[in-house]
Amino acid sequence: MNTRKKPEWLKIKLPSENNFALVNEVIKNHGLNTICVSGKCPNMGYCWDKGTATLMILGEICTRACKFCAVKTGKPLPPDPNEPQKVAQSVKILNLKHCVLTSVDRDDLIDGGSSHWAETILRIKEVNPTVTIEALIPDFDGNIEFIQKIIDAKPDVISHNLETVRRLTSEIRTKAKYDTSLKVLKLIADSGITAKSGIMLGLGETHQEIIQTMDDLLNIGCKVFTLGQYLQPTLQNVEVKEYIKPAIFEEYHRIGLEKGFKFVESSPLVRSSYRAEKHVL
Repeated sequence: MNTRKKPEWLKIKLPSENNFALVNEVIKNHGLNTICVSGKCPNMGYCWDKGTATLMILGEICTRACKFCAVKTGKPLPPDPNEPQKVAQSVKILNLKHCVLTSVDRDDLIDGGSSHWAETILRIKEVNPTVTIEALIPDFDGNIEFIQKIIDAKPDVISHNLETVRRLTSEIRTKAKYDTSLKVLKLIADSGITAKSGIMLGLGETHQEIIQTMDDLLNIGCKVFTLGQYLQPTLQNVEVKEYIKPAIFEEYHRIGLEKGFKFVESSPLVRSSYRAEKHVL
């Protein structure tokens, strides 16, 4: 594991007790999973303190083992048929105005879990008609039929992360391909739903590669872009190559907006669902 001391700007604010405890209780009582916990997100305290969480459906075991990710990998359990209703009720109990859903990759399922995804979105909307929804989806191997199921469920935003620049994709992501991810995002953008993506910095990418990534996303119609510092979550994950200074993140924020993104979230502790409620166009 990277033993280099983290800089001051990566210190994480501890949560207060009230909303953090409520979210934690609801998640445990309903047997839900969150990427906040599974992904060791540095913003968990910030988001939970505000009564929000990114709910992770289709279990907590992923069929892929990407080198940046802390989520468990292995053979998942069958999907819980009651999960869509449980998630919908949890959103209601938490009184969320904006809900972010994500999932592990389920390459073991015939449709990659896309039907379960669509059912969960529809059930949330049925139980919570005023809630806006962001679906942070896997690539489904670029299968148009599977992605269309989620588009047809009509979440307000569909996000899919490139995670890193083209050159580093094969080193960081086990199965996903850069061009497949762009294909997924183009399908989303062409449907009229807001397309969103993000990358991590500090993996060895260059300035020019980041600029090229912005251009690639804008060329396929992506409207929202997030950039955050990669933090090595476990000994098994790839090491941090560099801690990027806040001023550089600010520069990418400026460049992204000037290039044409509607929203750019760019700072060391940003993750893809950070301030997600602001990204509904």
